[in-house]
Amino acid sequence: MINPGFLLDFFAYQTPCLPLCAAEHIIIVNKKWGGILSLDHKDHSCNTNHSIHSTDYVTGDKKSVAERLSHFIHKLFDGVPSVKIEFWDGSSLGTRDTKERIIVTSRRALRYLLWSPNELGLSRAYIMGDIRIEGDIFRLLAVLDSQIPKYIKISSRDVFKLFIVSSRLGIFGPPPKVPEEEFKPHKKGLHNLSSDKKAISHHYDVGNDFYRLILGESMTYSCARFIGDVYTLAQAQEAKHDLICAKLGLREQSGLKLLDIGCGWGSMAIHAAKRYNAYVLGITLSEKQASYARQRVREAGLEDRVEIRVQDYRTIKNEQFDAVSSVGMFEHVGTARSKEYFTQIRSLLLPGGRLCNHAISKPGGSKLGYKTFANRYVFPDGELQDVGNVVLVMEEAGFEVRDVESLREHYDQTLHCWVENLENNYDEVVRLVGEHRVRAWHLYMAASANGFRSNHMSIHQVLGVVPWSDGKSYMPPTRNSWG
Repeated sequence: MINPGFLLDFFAYQTPCLPLCAAEHIIIVNKKWGGILSLDHKDHSCNTNHSIHSTDYVTGDKKSVAERLSHFIHKLFDGVPSVKIEFWDGSSLGTRDTKERIIVTSRRALRYLLWSPNELGLSRAYIMGDIRIEGDIFRLLAVLDSQIPKYIKISSRDVFKLFIVSSRLGIFGPPPKVPEEEFKPHKKGLHNLSSDKKAISHHYDVGNDFYRLILGESMTYSCARFIGDVYTLAQAQEAKHDLICAKLGLREQSGLKLLDIGCGWGSMAIHAAKRYNAYVLGITLSEKQASYARQRVREAGLEDRVEIRVQDYRTIKNEQFDAVSSVGMFEHVGTARSKEYFTQIRSLLLPGGRLCNHAISKPGGSKLGYKTFANRYVFPDGELQDVGNVVLVMEEAGFEVRDVESLREHYDQTLHCWVENLENNYDEVVRLVGEHRVRAWHLYMAASANGFRSNHMSIHQVLGVVPWSDGKSYMPPTRNSWG
């Protein structure tokens, strides 16, 4: 068994090769791969004048695209696809009585895959419009996730057939254009001051108007907390902020000093200052977020209680806080920097001070790969950590971990709200940021929702406290006061 991505990677050399002929073995020199592949194929026949770069799609063969690709599509889906797949010549495969459709609008879509034989190539084709989807995006992605196996058995005969089909469909050619919205990976190390600022800018500086249409009036880009079916998204975001304030002790004592790391557009900072009279320093690496947050602070009349800075948490010196909130920021830290992160926060907290670390997690951890869709188009350098590792590193940094809470189902519901907002404001969002970026975000949010629903990833609030020298924490005895 081999990963199908390797198979496509082998095909993606785009250089002349030896003719395919009816011998017992095919020997193919692949310059990009740097090796020679020997394939058994005793039962095949071909014309020795036929090279891999020929364009048989104009020789008069009347087979449709669907007919040519049916063997590979059925192998990919482990049977008949539960969605309908349509091709540029009007032919189709899969289940016909379904509203969910994948439409391959040109052969360039397959060329993207040959040059980048992984989800990056697939996402490029989708973003450029060479692949379109229709119907319920959540259902379509769930079907793909459930039906396509991680590994596919590929025989030498399959390899030979795919070469022939690729040639006859005219797929071979120069590399297609890379979408302008794609993030250019760093040439140097990850998660230093400059690379983090570049990654944050790519993710959050898309535009405040764009985020307003997606996130709604709360302007909060993190998991909400829905208490009851009647909660709107704005109410659920307020409930989340209030839960964090309660865990941090802001309800217990008025006028505490709070550091909000990754403050976004200021929603958490404003809530803490307005509701609990807290003094808040909010920090972000996004200039656009900071500008918008400061405007909201002024409009709320809280300039004497809330300060917004463009600053990295690693550069805060000689300041002390009663509490620290980090909401949706830890995913940008990385495993290698997590101990430094918690140690720095620990140094900024007074005895009895509390930290609420609200972050997406994944069993075993998951670093977004160099060639993944999310890393290149939405979430550069993102890394999800195992919550068990988060607890361990917090304890090593000097925190006593007092509570761990999962909000997984709440994030699924939050993302459904964001996707609905995008779909309801689709034309306006396209006007603001362009069709390509909207396609990327639509796919990203829908796929993320399915990830939370299927328990492929989760989200946890981990609460830690800095004990006093005598070991006392002055934490409430139960969670009852949090609500």
